[in-house]
Amino acid sequence: MFTAGLPEGVGEAKYSPQARAVLAVGRYVLGLPLYRIEAYQAMLGVPVPDATQWDQIEQVGDCAYVVCAQMEQVAAQGELIFQDDTAVRILSLIQENSEIAAAAQAPGLSTAKARTGMHTTALVVQVGEHTAILYYSGRRHAGENLQELLDKREADLDKPLAMSDALTSNEVADESRLIRCHCLAHGRRKFSDVADVFPQECQVVLAVVKQVFDHDEQAHDAQLSPSERLAYHQRLSGPLMEGLHTWLAKQVDDRLVEPNSSLGKAIAYLQGHWDTLTRFLHCEGAPLDNNLAERALKLFIRQRKNSLFFQNEHSAYIASVLTSLIATCLYAGVNAVEYLVALQEHRREVFADPAAWLPWAYASSRASPEATRRQSRAIWARSGLPFHSTMRSSRADRGTRASTLVGHQAKRPCESLFIIIQ
Repeated sequence: MFTAGLPEGVGEAKYSPQARAVLAVGRYVLGLPLYRIEAYQAMLGVPVPDATQWDQIEQVGDCAYVVCAQMEQVAAQGELIFQDDTAVRILSLIQENSEIAAAAQAPGLSTAKARTGMHTTALVVQVGEHTAILYYSGRRHAGENLQELLDKREADLDKPLAMSDALTSNEVADESRLIRCHCLAHGRRKFSDVADVFPQECQVVLAVVKQVFDHDEQAHDAQLSPSERLAYHQRLSGPLMEGLHTWLAKQVDDRLVEPNSSLGKAIAYLQGHWDTLTRFLHCEGAPLDNNLAERALKLFIRQRKNSLFFQNEHSAYIASVLTSLIATCLYAGVNAVEYLVALQEHRREVFADPAAWLPWAYASSRASPEATRRQSRAIWARSGLPFHSTMRSSRADRGTRASTLVGHQAKRPCESLFIIIQ
């Protein structure tokens, strides 16, 4: 009897690093639940139970968590941080919530005092020329996760810029440790949502904000330095925002708007956060909006919509680690599958020097040119993945630009709106 040998290159292990990497990317990028992959494999005649898939993905996480911890340490030294969070379902915590609610009802309390919320936080951090994307899933809010990151920051560094919406859950314990920026797109949305009810008044705000975003896009297209961009905004956007500020105050002071109406609340939002909403007029590098963090959360939102929940905090941690590295790879144009394969095949070197295996370090020293070409940003753009754009965010309400050439005097058609609505 003759038994054929194994093909060349086939090892003794049943599952290769490539297979594990594909499972991880399928689960955390495509959002495919493991039971669905199991059904697909059964159709192919190569059954892979969902529990087996999880075991293989966990092995990838075992090779990757030290790199994620190193990336977190590097991100703590960053100069610009975008933060946001979304809901997540973790079955073990949901069970805890049931026990907490039952315990609260015993002494006659209507609601439990213990925290019961569950959140996934995305922190997108610009560190020099590189961008690190970090995810955290659990009980903590975005502000608490940012605080933990700041605790790893070196004391002699300048304060970082922190961009978020104006929810208090985004605040850290000591806001003096950073320069807070608030999302102008969120402020704009307050008015676009009620534009059908208050068309004239809302058009004043929407037109001004559109001009500001146009100016920012022009500055980006002209590749202005941070100081040049600041001067450009101060020259063109500054007068617009000052006129808007005066107009908002007039609506309130002259009682032209009901404070408790939706328009009055929108005006109060802008007035209450004016300094942080206009940080781009005073600080170099301050962004206009938080769209980058919102796009980063799409990976976890996709997972939530397709896979619904995590079994426990450990599985949520593995998801956070692997999604952090995969998202950073996608943003940097690194082939995520080949990167995860490399971490597995060089596990000893990874643990010895995790800094050398950060996605951008891997891209410059170890990634093959062919892999980089296949995973260009253009390819990911056509795939509908969220990290095909550069650090600038999507523009608000694109339309006719105020000026086609940087350096020319910009037209400001919305200036007249300040005297139309009185």
